[in-house]
Formats: sequence, C-alpha cells, structure tokens
Amino acid sequence: MYRLDAAATHWVNSLAGVSPAVDGLMIGASTVGVPLLVLLVACQWWVREDQRHTRHVLVASGLSFLLGLGLNQFILLFISRTRPYDAGVTHLLVARSGDFSFPSDHATATFAIAAAFLSHGMPRRGGAFLAAAVLVAFSRVYVGTHYASDVLGGMATGIIAALFVREAYREGTRPDRFVTGIL
Repeated sequence: MYRLDAAATHWVNSLAGVSPAVDGLMIGASTVGVPLLVLLVACQWWVREDQRHTRHVLVASGLSFLLGLGLNQFILLFISRTRPYDAGVTHLLVARSGDFSFPSDHATATFAIAAAFLSHGMPRRGGAFLAAAVLVAFSRVYVGTHYASDVLGGMATGIIAALFVREAYREGTRPDRFVTGIL
C-alpha cells in the first residue's frame, strides 16, 4: 500500500515546476487557504439571510474545525509518519514542517468546514467550501509536504468531526440561541 501512496504522491508532486502560474496558485492555496476559509466563514456572521440558521452553521463549522484538529493531535500520539520530502518521495516548494505527516491538518480543517455547511443544508456555500477544500488538500501534495493518504486521512477526520458536531450541537437549543444571538 505504501508503494501506491508514494507513487501517487510522487506523480502529483512531479507536476510542480511545469508552470510558474500553477506553482504560485498551489503555494498560495497551501499557505493561505486555511486562514482565508476561516475568514470567509467568520465574515458570514453578519449576513442577514436566514441569520439564525447561518449563525448556527458558522458555529458548527468552527466546532467541527476545532474537533477535527483535536482528533488529529490524538492520532499523532499513535502515528509518527515521516514527511514525504524527508523520505525522498517529493521535492518541497514551501517551508519544512516541524510535525509529522499523517493526517493533514490543512485537509482536516478545510473539509470540516465544507462538511459542516453541507450537512446543515447549505449546498451552495458548502459546495464552494468543498471546492476550496479539494484545492487546498491537492496543493498539500503538490507542494510536497504530504502524502496523498495524509490528505485522505485529514479529509476523513474533518468529515467525522463535522458529522459528530451535527449530532451533538443542535439548532434551536438554549446554548445555540445564546451563541447565535451574540452581536
């Protein structure tokens, strides 16, 4: 299985260096994709259209984001996977990372946001966030910092976190009304 993962990772990373424009897009998506998505989520707090539901989804996406990253920290206690550039599988286009490779925090964060929007019945926004999540996840392999399976693992933890939050944080409850009524 490792050979297939390394081969897929190497193939995606081999696309780097062919086009400076694509390299710039991928480096940008990899480095600022997560903060940009978080900003886009936060800016929706003041949207007037279906304000209570939108705010509920925004809080749920934030909780999903945090839970997903927390799950990743737990997984890292048991899996200490070397980065693909340290294993000679990829060449790196961005700064080295100081932690282990599996799972990808970037993929977790972005897929948690997309899954929260999609699972709460906001398909247009969720679809846009999903497209961004796919771009960010792909960029992490493209720039050489993750194996393909790292982003698949991150995608899974993000989706699992969003589904858990969907069940645990119910719309219209007293805590939800309090939080969504702020500002």
